[in-house]
Order: sequence, then C-alpha cells, then structure tokens
Amino acid sequence: MTRPSVVLVSPYALSVFGGVQEQALAMSRELARRDYDVDLIVPDSADRRDYDTPARIHRFGRLLSLPANGSRAPLTLSPLAAREAAALIARRAPDVVHYHEPFAPLLGWAALRAHAAASVATLHRSGDGPATRLTRPLLRALARHVDVSVAVSPAAAATMGQAAGLVPDVLFNGFEVDRFVAFARDAPAITTVLVVGRLEERKGVRFAIEAMRQHNARADSPWRLVILGDGPERARLEALAAGLDCEFLGSPSDDEKRRWLRRASVVVAPALRGESFGLVLLEAMASETPLVASDIDGYREAAGGHAVMVAPGDAAAIEAGVTRALERGVDVIDGARAHATAWSMSRLMDAYEERYELAQRRFGGAR
Repeated sequence: MTRPSVVLVSPYALSVFGGVQEQALAMSRELARRDYDVDLIVPDSADRRDYDTPARIHRFGRLLSLPANGSRAPLTLSPLAAREAAALIARRAPDVVHYHEPFAPLLGWAALRAHAAASVATLHRSGDGPATRLTRPLLRALARHVDVSVAVSPAAAATMGQAAGLVPDVLFNGFEVDRFVAFARDAPAITTVLVVGRLEERKGVRFAIEAMRQHNARADSPWRLVILGDGPERARLEALAAGLDCEFLGSPSDDEKRRWLRRASVVVAPALRGESFGLVLLEAMASETPLVASDIDGYREAAGGHAVMVAPGDAAAIEAGVTRALERGVDVIDGARAHATAWSMSRLMDAYEERYELAQRRFGGAR
C-alpha cells in the first residue's frame, strides 16, 4: 500500500526561532509517526543545520528579515525560490499540501496558484494592519486556491479569514506534550525566572527586566533572569539589564528550550499584544513549571486559569505575579499539565487528518 504523502510549507525559516516554524516541525514529526511520507519546504538556502524531524527538509531562497505585525519575519522574497518550491511539489505529487501562513510572502505563492494538489491552509496571524488591508485583492486571489482553511484562534480567523474572504475552522496550535517532561527536573539553587521568545518590542521583555530590577533592589533573596531568544531589541535589552544577574542565551534549539523550561523556577510570558495563541504558556505548563502571563488576547484561552495573569506592560504586576506563582508552586502543577494536554499535537492531527480528507474530496471534485 502506498503511504499517504503531505508537503508542509512554512514561509518562515527554521534557522530563526518562531512559533510557526515550531508548529511545522512538530506536525512533521507527528505525521511521520502516523506513517505519512513528509516533506517540509522552508526559506533560507544557506541553512545547513539539522532539525529534529524525519521529514525531508528543502530550503529555497535567500533569507530576509522584514517587519510584520510588530515582529520581524524571516522569509524570502525570491520568485525563483517560489518557482523551485512549486516545481518540487509538482514532482512529489503529494496527496495534500499544507500551507502555514499561506499569505505571507513569497515561498508558497507559486505552488498555491498552481494548485496541483489538495491544499490546506493554516492561518496563524492575528492583528490587522495596513499591509493586510492594502493586499486584500492579492489575498483573495490566492485564497481561491485553498480547499480547506483553518485558523489557530478566533483572533486569527477574524484577521486573516476576513481579509482573504475565508471562513476557516478554528482549531489550535498543538504541541508534543510528553517531550516537555523528557528531561529530568533540574531545580536551580537561586530562583530563576525564564522568558522565552523573540526580542522585539511587542514581546514586553523589558518589563520582565524592570520587574527583576525592582525585586532585587530590595529583596533578601534575589532572582536570576534567563532570556531565551534573539531579535532586534537584544542590544537595548542587554543595556537595560546591565548590573543584573541576567543571561541572554540567544535563539535556543528545541532541546535547549525544553531543558530550560524544566530548570526554571517560574516562566514569565510578558507580551504586550499581537499573540494569536499562547503556545509558550502551554509548553511551560506541560513542563510542570509555574507560569506568569500577560492578560491579553491569545493568552487567556491558553492559560485556562492555570497561570498568574498580570496587566501587560506593568513591571510591578510582573514582580508580584512571580512572587505569587512561586508561593503557589506545585499546588497548581497537576491541573496545569492536565489543561495543557487538551492541546496535544496528537489530538490536533486527528482533526487535521479529517480536513486532509475533505480537501482531497474538494480538490478532486473541482477537477
């Protein structure tokens, strides 16, 4: 019997840490576990790193970093790369092509327009902006080639679904729950606060640094701050953290991130806005680590009452939240981990397999 085949397309490079990229990698592993033949197409032809997936990884185009939704998107604008990706898909002739962020330029556009296989599109982005409004005719033209659309949250459905004229099913971002307890708990000698994410203004990392400075200025038991991530704000944040016990470790590998989530005393997610879904919150809960998170759209559903929620952009609230999370400690761990399992990658791929079948029926019916 021929194995079912899926090509996953991410417009964002694996060489830069990000939620969409992590989602694509996790899906590739779960699909392989289900005996799918899997290819993963991404930008950055110069990337030579190995990634933890049995999927074949294909890299096309020169990597660029462009502003997008308050962040920097690691993508390619090479039309040649888009044509090469489309040609690869035509040669593979997969059962389904699964596009993550299908409207982000440019890698998947030629393949989406060619529509040589059933297409499933996952919309991650939330938060409207001029670029979305100005490109609406282009988005709607591309969306005509989408057989089935999915959004990771109601906010993402509202943003990109409306812009592209789609009515997506709302699912969620999934993750491999058991991977987050694969490493032994390594309790630190000093209270260690961990922040994971891109170092950009909307992530609110400066408020975690200010909270630590406030605490350490008057507390008998100082905290240590560890920051996993990189980005345009790094130099400014390092200057802000001068004199503190604060370590910037850069973009982590998957293993490094999971090890640190098991080492930390508490995880802080201080984002200010623009989060379609709080996957980092679920990862912290699955790691059995207390959590403090900004009370913003995209984080509330993920938290599910199992995190200490604080006002965004408020260093004093973060400091008080960390203190409260440490006091609660293990009392909330079991409930938080049980909550996190509702977003398991296994459960998510059960839902996607149904949509893969639907996409193939629609694609076949349109031929």
